[in-house]
Amino acid sequence: MNLPHLSQNEFEQIEKYLNGWLDDSDLHDFDQRLNNDSDFKTKVEELKITIMGIEAQTLKEQLNKFHNDIESHNIKHNVNDSKIYNFNWKRLVIAATLVIAAGSFWIISGNLNNQLYSKYFTPDPGLPTTMSSSDNYKFYEAMVDYKQGNYNTAISKWERLQNIKINNDTLNYFIGVAHLANQKEHNAISFLEKVTKNSEFALVNDAYYYLGLAYLKSNDLDKAKSNLQHSTIDNSKALLSELND
Repeated sequence: MNLPHLSQNEFEQIEKYLNGWLDDSDLHDFDQRLNNDSDFKTKVEELKITIMGIEAQTLKEQLNKFHNDIESHNIKHNVNDSKIYNFNWKRLVIAATLVIAAGSFWIISGNLNNQLYSKYFTPDPGLPTTMSSSDNYKFYEAMVDYKQGNYNTAISKWERLQNIKINNDTLNYFIGVAHLANQKEHNAISFLEKVTKNSEFALVNDAYYYLGLAYLKSNDLDKAKSNLQHSTIDNSKALLSELND
């Protein structure tokens, strides 16, 4: 059973779609693409079949293997058929239980991570938008967009400023949290990682907290916990406590 050829972004979007994690706007865009792109629709169906059928496929492979084992034992040892079948069915039940349990754990774990993320994530409130300085007008103009939930617009404006202020921690931080608020956790990670390298940055504790949330959303618990441990924010400690329970 082979996975369809998918980009990382396509895989993540389809996974969210199949798990019911897309918001109304993204779901509308996803449905439109399904209706207009037959190749993409095929990829979705193939991935759905792959995920939903993994237990059945594994069991089929185990059945074939055990069937071959039975024939091999019959030929080599000429033992009683019922004894062979009883022995191999016991192994099959154990194998099936492990496969289904592993699949269930993956689904349950993913759902729990998503629930914790939803419980603890709120967008960074942003900075006061006084716009008193003409030098920073563009930055605060984007901050207004960010506070209004126009994350793509804010990100676009801040990224243009990066051409002038290269490796600016404040820009990297707000681009990162904007990506996270826009449900693009993988994009957020690269920006927030840069920020956490500067221990003197005023928002470094917030950066570690949101980076931990981004990794939690990506189901990377080890990195989620590692970053949350570096943050002194109360919510970070509370979330870490739930993850360690």
